[in-house]
Amino acid sequence: MKYLILFFLSICLVGCSSSKKEQPSKPNIIFIMSDDHAYQAISAYDDTLINTPNIDRIAKEGMLFTNASVTNSICAPSRAVILTGKHSHINGKIDNLSEFDTTNVTFPQLLQKAGYQTAMFGKLHFGNNPKGFDEFMILPGQGEYYNPTFITQKGDTVIQGYVTDITTDLTLDWMKKRRDPKKPFMLMYLHKAPHRSWLPTKKYYTEYTKKTFPLPATLFDDYKTRGTAAKTAEMGILKHMTLVYDNKLTPETMAELGIEDWNNIPPRLGDMNPQQKADWEAVYNPINEDFKKRYPTMNDSTLTVWKYQRYMQDYLATIASVDDNVGRLLDYLDEEKLTDNTLIVYTSDQGFYLGEHGWFDKRFMYNESFKTPLLIKWPNKISAGITENEMVQNLDFAQTFLEVAGVKAPEDMQGESLVPLLTGKKETWDRDAIYYHYYEYPAEHAVKRHYGIATKEFKIIHFYYDVDEWELYDRKKDPKEINNVYNDPNYASVVKEMTQKLKDVRKKYKDSETLDNHYIELYNQ
Repeated sequence: MKYLILFFLSICLVGCSSSKKEQPSKPNIIFIMSDDHAYQAISAYDDTLINTPNIDRIAKEGMLFTNASVTNSICAPSRAVILTGKHSHINGKIDNLSEFDTTNVTFPQLLQKAGYQTAMFGKLHFGNNPKGFDEFMILPGQGEYYNPTFITQKGDTVIQGYVTDITTDLTLDWMKKRRDPKKPFMLMYLHKAPHRSWLPTKKYYTEYTKKTFPLPATLFDDYKTRGTAAKTAEMGILKHMTLVYDNKLTPETMAELGIEDWNNIPPRLGDMNPQQKADWEAVYNPINEDFKKRYPTMNDSTLTVWKYQRYMQDYLATIASVDDNVGRLLDYLDEEKLTDNTLIVYTSDQGFYLGEHGWFDKRFMYNESFKTPLLIKWPNKISAGITENEMVQNLDFAQTFLEVAGVKAPEDMQGESLVPLLTGKKETWDRDAIYYHYYEYPAEHAVKRHYGIATKEFKIIHFYYDVDEWELYDRKKDPKEINNVYNDPNYASVVKEMTQKLKDVRKKYKDSETLDNHYIELYNQ
């Protein structure tokens, strides 16, 4: 009898031991993306404008990519590329207006099929019923900063509060209450901020409206060597950033000063409740009064600087909230001992101009909108504190996540898995050029259609549709991309080489003049 009891006890102990060790063998994946977050506004890249200690943690404990870029610098197409692993001309989502073809196979669908629990919270930007997710709560379209509506599988719901905090609350609620600890998970945690019109939370607009920021070196760029596209784009801080919608002056202030603005519509403060609006007005009304005193003595230069400072105050304040909330998620993962088996990515759907070349917004293949922040940590796989300068793109995420999960990627995906770079097998990485194609013209901001390639040394761009103009930049000697050297005799051999390489890359990715014309016809319908 004694031995029988010991036998059963030993079985129980073995059972208890195995249940304790029962953890998902595949790594969890958390994809964090903000909207229009410039790499210049992350202190791991540059601490001139802001400190982002929580986002920086991902780089300090993992890898910082200095040469990450997008294939098409505009919100919805970038997200379609990320989900499908295919360029815009292949997945069909070329701009913010075109429908997303839901017959596209996305990496969340493949991970879900492979046994991953999947969830999405925040801003998708297109589609009300994303495929491949066990649970989602997403903003309709752009969504609102205050008291936003969320689309769910059970219907729409309005949640009181600030969108960056709410998105994190929803994410953590899922992690705590509905995550299956026996399954690996893939979580998409997607922030609306810092998208225009840059409405911060009280904590940070109170602080940041008192700050003054250094001016970018190219704030007063004259585009001397550039072609028509740079000279005619409608994203200038002086002429195209609106005093009301963007800089938060009131229509009453404008009327009192006799200023005409092409867009005299205020940002959507109507979504604020009375207390939120009173808090807002307590800070922004004095800004209006101060502007009334300053305006009579302003010229174009001083007005540009004033608008730039107001832009930075609000834009960076929204990022401060993102950083706080990324910290909340990272802390939770540490507390629950989930960090060691979780791949974490922080990125943006594209870069953004923070006054460089006198601009705001994105769209161009010039660095500030073409490049995007990318920070990845994967404990026990990525050595901490590494900086990686290989050229990678948002095109690569789908295949990366599939390889991490041990899932075979479809043959028609066009990216390359980043796993060799993440795991110290850089010698197998052989990409020497990346491809870019922007379509949305004529449209808001009037950035002309263009495509091009970039290597580490050079960038060649072809503007087409209603112009036929070429630009070439020496990325080593001219990192601010001020001097177009396409017609410089000293670069004739480079032009020839890059033009041929562009043809080869377009062929590789199955893009062509035939497709260019096809999408032009669709856009003109």
